[in-house]
Amino acid sequence: MAYFLGLLVALVGFWLGMSGHYSPLLLSLGAVSVAVCMILAYRLDIIDREGAPYVRIVGFALYFPWLMVEIAKSNWAVVKACLKADLDIAPALVKVKTACESDLAKVTFANSITLTPGTVTVEIEGDKMLVHALYEQSAQPEAFAEMDRRSREAADGKRRPA
Repeated sequence: MAYFLGLLVALVGFWLGMSGHYSPLLLSLGAVSVAVCMILAYRLDIIDREGAPYVRIVGFALYFPWLMVEIAKSNWAVVKACLKADLDIAPALVKVKTACESDLAKVTFANSITLTPGTVTVEIEGDKMLVHALYEQSAQPEAFAEMDRRSREAADGKRRPA
């Protein structure tokens, strides 16, 4: 029920914010369009935690600043590697197991790896990801543990299982 009410408030707020017109005719048309969207969402059975991204705002608001710092640190390492006279990279492919449960958490984790310079998520298969990295020593699965934990907490809203 909370997801239903949250979706209703989000749709009404979005419609009012985008419309900017408050005449009775347009308000009634907006109410009809929101009602149709709510009926369709109910019939498609998409009113759940996965279909309600606004419940994750706090988690992602805490995750993205940390990710920006990680991107900056990794960017500095890649810039230093590019500016050296001898290219001392040691590319590696590594399989990384994730604790993420939902598809959103897995995609968030995979995209975070890809956004970090020097690493690219090549493939996602079940709970394993194939990651290409510029440096073999930084491509160990343990190197991605913190990012995995944080992306899981942001998207799934759950702490690491005990």
